[in-house]
Amino acid sequence: MRILIFHGYLLRGTGSNIYNANLARALAGLGHEVHLFCQDRTALPPKGVTIHVPDIGRLLPVYVADQYEGFDALPFPDIDETALRHYLDANITAIRSAPLPDIALANHLVMGPVILARGLEGRAPYAVKIHGSALEYTVRPHKERFLPYALEGIRGASGVLVGSRHTAESLWEVLSDEPALPERTRLGPPGVDVKSFRPREKEEAALALKQLADKLEAGETADWGGEAGAAEALRKLDPRHDRIVSYAGKLIVSKGVDLLLAAWPLVVARVPEARLVVVGFGTYRQTLGRFVEALGRRDIQTLRDIAARGRELEGGPPGELRYLRAFLETVSDAWLRTAPIAAARIHFTGRIEHGDLPAVLSTCEAQVMPSTFPEAFGMVAVEAAACGALPLSAGHSGMAEVTATLAPALPDGLRPLLSFEIGPGAVQEIANKLVAWLTLDATQREHAKSTLANEAARRYSWENVARGVIAAAQGRLAELPRPNLPATMEKN
Repeated sequence: MRILIFHGYLLRGTGSNIYNANLARALAGLGHEVHLFCQDRTALPPKGVTIHVPDIGRLLPVYVADQYEGFDALPFPDIDETALRHYLDANITAIRSAPLPDIALANHLVMGPVILARGLEGRAPYAVKIHGSALEYTVRPHKERFLPYALEGIRGASGVLVGSRHTAESLWEVLSDEPALPERTRLGPPGVDVKSFRPREKEEAALALKQLADKLEAGETADWGGEAGAAEALRKLDPRHDRIVSYAGKLIVSKGVDLLLAAWPLVVARVPEARLVVVGFGTYRQTLGRFVEALGRRDIQTLRDIAARGRELEGGPPGELRYLRAFLETVSDAWLRTAPIAAARIHFTGRIEHGDLPAVLSTCEAQVMPSTFPEAFGMVAVEAAACGALPLSAGHSGMAEVTATLAPALPDGLRPLLSFEIGPGAVQEIANKLVAWLTLDATQREHAKSTLANEAARRYSWENVARGVIAAAQGRLAELPRPNLPATMEKN
């Protein structure tokens, strides 16, 4: 079967990029002919995948302000109508010039679905995969301009896939002008490559980390999002001696990384061998660096300034980080004494290719996903669990639904360690749960890590994701699960 995927972005670095790269590979592995439309000009396609790069020029419309080498990346709301029409026309022309597919998939609420609706003109059925960024950052706050595009694209779709019940409810609310949408919405979360994301013995994990550091040192700094000191940062991590905790994701205010950094002195005070590695890139990177430097100086005033200005420091409007501020108002002398020691045990790697991420996650005993903004899914939490690391996530949106699927595999007493509440007590709760996990009886912790890895491997695979996409595009919705809340969440 010939399958067309419209993504329109790169194939590395962020969630939807990774989703499409793996989906294309899985569909090709199932024997299909795959045509993937993206803007990754350097990607090497796997066997069975043809990559198409529509000529859109330098302007790349995005959902969150960012930088991409070779493009002028600009948030959708900041693009004028003439430039937006050019972007749409260039992609529609590319779709029409490609071989007619049997089925297709559009990614994001805008502009992928409307591009397929106009480009295919009803000649082939398509499904839509909703990723949270377009929904929450573009369509919801700018309905007057972007809702018509979203509705046009959605109305032509045979099925709509969401990663979680949270995303489904948000979608139905924003697209309330389409009352039949819930009947066409099905659950379609991302998958995990369990051959790569898996537990490793400490010696194997240490070797893989060394090899990754050597690779980064031998090559040039990543063309976008990389850091010159990445190899040095990785070499400071040793899973044979350190108790490694990680964050992996975009470095933007809404990801809540400041809460984890504020919690780190509390963790190091109880677990002196703990190290934190921060993997990712974004517009908030410089401020997070200032945060760590302020920890090192015990400079509480700079930290309070960061909390007061918030999103302003990544280029947005001023907006207080109230949960960080609440914690900083109550910091103890003990926290201040430990802050410089903790700061020296925080390491930034910049962007790491997704294929290299298992080398980092397999060294970790825990992974924190502290987003304060709704997440469509908790993919990093699933990948961490597959590696045997505790996935500690904020207790809301798609992250909570991932937690609900993994929690039944653990003993009752350990299930609360998977989640924390976003609020004034978030910093303390992150620290308490990390400390509880890291100081757990070693035998009990190793058993729990193995159980988490097995459960993640059992529940998620890219082959199942690919089959779900095919079913959604063909309108075989009865075969796919509705986005109902897991039973463990319904009870709460």
